[in-house]
Amino acid sequence: MSHRLFFREFLRNYHTTGAILPSGRQLAAALSRFVAQDAAEGRRILEVGPGTGAVTRRIIAAMQPDDALDLAELNESFVRQLERHFRDDPHFRAVAARSKIINRPVQDLPAGEKYDLIVSGLPLNNFSAELVRSILDKLLELLEPGGTLSFFEYIAVRRARSLLSGKDDRERLRGIGRAMRAVLDEHEFRREAILLNVPPAWVHHVRVCGRQ
Repeated sequence: MSHRLFFREFLRNYHTTGAILPSGRQLAAALSRFVAQDAAEGRRILEVGPGTGAVTRRIIAAMQPDDALDLAELNESFVRQLERHFRDDPHFRAVAARSKIINRPVQDLPAGEKYDLIVSGLPLNNFSAELVRSILDKLLELLEPGGTLSFFEYIAVRRARSLLSGKDDRERLRGIGRAMRAVLDEHEFRREAILLNVPPAWVHHVRVCGRQ
């Protein structure tokens, strides 16, 4: 069911879905790695672009009893699927009282919201460079000092698409690269290559310490 829904939304909304299939197990495990490794209690966790819940399931499995989970999902079909999971799936139901689905862009979340862990499944390479910059800025704004932001991109996709694109799209892709490097060069502390994913992906882990 989830795979069919994801493929249907890929066909309808390629720019915001960005992949034919949900995240594979290895990619989901890497994205949720620091949810599992950080044993602190009472954490606030944000997942951005959860889609049909493939990564959400791994996050839920790693949650501590006092953790709270917010899910920011723009696609209404995916929102309905997530609502079904929290109603019908025992694993999701176990944390339903501590979870909230937010049907709006992550940029619209209140500036005062802070999260200890943020996991993003957004297909950044599909967006405009300006939108990517605004999303990354917002995610860093939402991150507690010392917290961890994990997000992914498909390996070599910008280079491959640049070879096949016109001038405007090449400039868009270069702008995305600059926006990502501005964050990664300063704040990335770990990078993982998930070669068995379809397609293969980089997972970036970012931490910003000591911000006011």
